[in-house]
Amino acid sequence: MSRATFRVSCDRFPGLFEFGVTVDVWQHTGILPPRVTCALIRKCGAAALRTLDERRSGVRASRVSGSPPDPPPSRPPAALGGNSGKGSRAARRGGNMFSRVKSAVVSFVGGVMSGPHSADHANAADQPLRFPYRRPEFLGLSADEVECSADHMARPILILKETRRLPWVTGYAEVINAGKSAVNEDQACCEVLVVQRRSGSCSTPSRTPTAKRRSSLPNGEGLSLRENLDSEGLVFHYWALFDGHAGSGAAVMASRLLQHHVVEQLQDVLEVLCNLAVLPPTCLGEEGLHETLVPHRSLSRASSLRGAAGAPGSPCAPPPRFFSEKKIQHESLVIGALENAFKEMDTQIEREKAVFNISGGCTALAICYLLGKLYVANAGDSRAIIIRSGEVIPMSTEFTPESERQRLQFLGYMQPHLLGGEFTHLEFPRRVQRKEVGKRMLYRDFTMTGWAYKTIQDEDLRFPLIYGEGKKARVLATIGVTRGLGDHDLKVHDSDIYIKPFLSCCPEVKVYNLTQYEHGADDVLVMGTDGLWDVLSNEEVADAVTSFLANCDPDDLHRYTMAAQDLVMRARGILRDRGWRITNERLGSGDDISVFIVPLMYGNRQP
Repeated sequence: MSRATFRVSCDRFPGLFEFGVTVDVWQHTGILPPRVTCALIRKCGAAALRTLDERRSGVRASRVSGSPPDPPPSRPPAALGGNSGKGSRAARRGGNMFSRVKSAVVSFVGGVMSGPHSADHANAADQPLRFPYRRPEFLGLSADEVECSADHMARPILILKETRRLPWVTGYAEVINAGKSAVNEDQACCEVLVVQRRSGSCSTPSRTPTAKRRSSLPNGEGLSLRENLDSEGLVFHYWALFDGHAGSGAAVMASRLLQHHVVEQLQDVLEVLCNLAVLPPTCLGEEGLHETLVPHRSLSRASSLRGAAGAPGSPCAPPPRFFSEKKIQHESLVIGALENAFKEMDTQIEREKAVFNISGGCTALAICYLLGKLYVANAGDSRAIIIRSGEVIPMSTEFTPESERQRLQFLGYMQPHLLGGEFTHLEFPRRVQRKEVGKRMLYRDFTMTGWAYKTIQDEDLRFPLIYGEGKKARVLATIGVTRGLGDHDLKVHDSDIYIKPFLSCCPEVKVYNLTQYEHGADDVLVMGTDGLWDVLSNEEVADAVTSFLANCDPDDLHRYTMAAQDLVMRARGILRDRGWRITNERLGSGDDISVFIVPLMYGNRQP
């Protein structure tokens, strides 16, 4: 056996984007025929991956979770918790908890690779899948292409086929992880949908017909507000990314169903959204009592009581009201619809887990364009930014144990039974040791952004609710994200402590009014899973996309797909002797990476 290097070129852009992969193969003469390259790399790469996993599984698991390495065999277990063996029961619990954390890392982070580890997983394996695993439908991949793409050594970048288009000629690219899980646990969805008026009990959402879909493509880009509110219903565009963990089941299910929950929630407010000239009524059926969205002369309190509508003796007087009423805008109804759609999606996953095998959980980043505005709903650590005239506009916030520390600590304080007597809601700069009981140590709780000193007590020896920092921060020593869908059965390893109460499915929704700006061909929205943002900053992404698009023909319909592919390749890097490396020999992303690049100019175009 000798080492040989093969380069697999992208079919759509031969010679432009290549993937370097080094595998152990029999040395033959000449160049491998393209038709056998994928099969050879698939077989050899899988074998090499298994060998690599056997050597480095412990190191990788420790690095990802942030837990310390196993102690030497001669070291007494009590030392792990800082207990000399003469401490209290709380101290011994701390030592046991610390040991649990280490063993939990391998089972949770590497659980997909190593198989089920509990009776719950065994029972789930006997149930049918809710949806079969697949890559995004719009990629149009065959089963063989999906299998070939799941190569953790080659890590080919998948893009749209030349014959396929997405709304607004959106660009998309993805790449599998470097061995963290057996499959790519990211999922994506991009559709144009219609919210139809309810007829009787029928409330089935539908996609747009072919004719309507074409209006969002080149030579008919953008739907005007008049088209959005046509007799057929309310048309909106939808992009979404889902980053799965501990399995792909929840991400696959959410990618298939979340958009339909959005449609159903919008159906409840469709009539109100179709009447933009009038503020949403506080109570349905009182539409006539609300003022229109036009300037008017304000009345004094005395004159309003004398003769204004609603005052005693006025010509058409509804019941008098002597209180102020909050004015709700139409965009707030869309925000509420998105928030409820996420909650309904999470509830459906929980309900159907009793019947189907729906593994793991997922973060969710969904973007809807309707009525001239972009609504960005994020639950998790994916991210969206807008690049406009070279300026970066953040459109989402990552939800991690550190960013949501106060919410999590408050929940642990108010409901201490959720901590199972093994965790403390307080945060300390490091683990508290038994010998420090009675001393004063830095701490903070949910009321604090700064730090103070407190006298350490026995209960402070428990494992912190939030432990670690940066990408190594974990909730209950298990999970590194605090918002998302699924994870209903997730427990702290070797315990009955559920983690779901600390995880929120509610998204943060930000709004961007497209009609307020004129966007050029290089003004885009970039949305990506955390595999992209772990290694590239907002500014680095903006610089890469801007410089790439500047060198492309503005009329080239493939430019956004090529830009997405270039961005993924920058984050993945090139496989070298010391792993995947990017610019300046920094470590590349070993996670799944999925990227949408959405040109904003199509939102401005009117027919």
